[in-house]
Amino acid sequence: MNTRKDRFSKKILATPPSGIRKFFDLVIGRDDIISLGVGEPDFPTPWQMREEAFYHLEKGETSYTSNWGLLELREAIATYLEKYGMYYAPKNEILITIGGSEAVDAVLRSILNPGDEIIVCEPCYVSYQPLSEQCDATLVHLDTSATDFVPTAAHIESVITPRTKALMLCSPSNPTGRMIPKEELAKIAAVVKKHELWCISDEIYSELVYDGKKHVSIGSLPGMKDYTVIINGFSKAFAMTGWRIGYFAAPAELTEQVCKLHQYSTICAPIMSQYAAIEGLKNGWSEVERMRVSYQQRRNLMYKAFCDMGLPCTEPEGAFYIFPDIRSTGLSSEAFATQLIEQQQVAVVPGTCFGEGGEGFIRCCYATDINKIKVAVSRIAQMVEERRHGNAQQ
Repeated sequence: MNTRKDRFSKKILATPPSGIRKFFDLVIGRDDIISLGVGEPDFPTPWQMREEAFYHLEKGETSYTSNWGLLELREAIATYLEKYGMYYAPKNEILITIGGSEAVDAVLRSILNPGDEIIVCEPCYVSYQPLSEQCDATLVHLDTSATDFVPTAAHIESVITPRTKALMLCSPSNPTGRMIPKEELAKIAAVVKKHELWCISDEIYSELVYDGKKHVSIGSLPGMKDYTVIINGFSKAFAMTGWRIGYFAAPAELTEQVCKLHQYSTICAPIMSQYAAIEGLKNGWSEVERMRVSYQQRRNLMYKAFCDMGLPCTEPEGAFYIFPDIRSTGLSSEAFATQLIEQQQVAVVPGTCFGEGGEGFIRCCYATDINKIKVAVSRIAQMVEERRHGNAQQ
């Protein structure tokens, strides 16, 4: 038996496992639990996209593609980005990745040096923090809970130092569903340009926006292309989580550096996933809209349910998450989520998985069957009522 004490990387040993996966693992193999935990659409990938992948598989097209991805897909993405007022050259400013997660990792590793600071607006997606730390960067935790989970330019500028290298944004947000208003984005853009930062904008939920609102990318604002990295993909809007297909768009000087990492770590995204994505961008928008409308209906139901049970929350403007405040129950986020599984067989994610500013909140995903949502919120309401009744008797 190997007994060396230094068998593993110190950085990896210090990296905690994903809090989302912890609660997801508790659900595996249990049919009695309703999961509002993992952010995954309950729709299958639209048929025409699956059929396109089958077609190319039947033709025997199972090879590597260019490290950059199929040019046809990059051209389709460039056309899509034009819808939001952004213009990227398909040949050297767009790179296809293994989901948006690889794009985040590769971009961070390509811009951060040891000691650089990166501002992460929290609560945030669980990978931003550990991936930044793997680069030996200093994480600057920007708690947005005081501004209803919307980062402000003033708050961002207040934590900038000479070592600040990058700012991480996500709008619409995971886990809160909040969107940064265009007026605030313009102020943030001015701060980014003033301090010459990289702004990494995760826009994976850009198509899942409700109540007639429109997604605005910070990369579309005047002068921001030179400072912005757009992260996006097909997992959420096109229900393609298992296909692992994403991309990022950035100035050529950065994409060329990121492509080096991509070459050595993953080579290229699966060719059949790329063909399916092309079909989605060309002909899949009616299916995206059908799913978006369904999510909005589920959001309405879940938002009303939490308001009715007295758990305050801001109505999500996008994505498919809601972030109710559970502090009135007297439980921490972790304790609430644990008791909810044990007592009511409903799985949610503690807000602390997304940063310290998430304490006192839970994340619930409404990308699940609406009938299951109805049962789940009634069970949550029952536990909340029992907690309040118990507290009143003490």
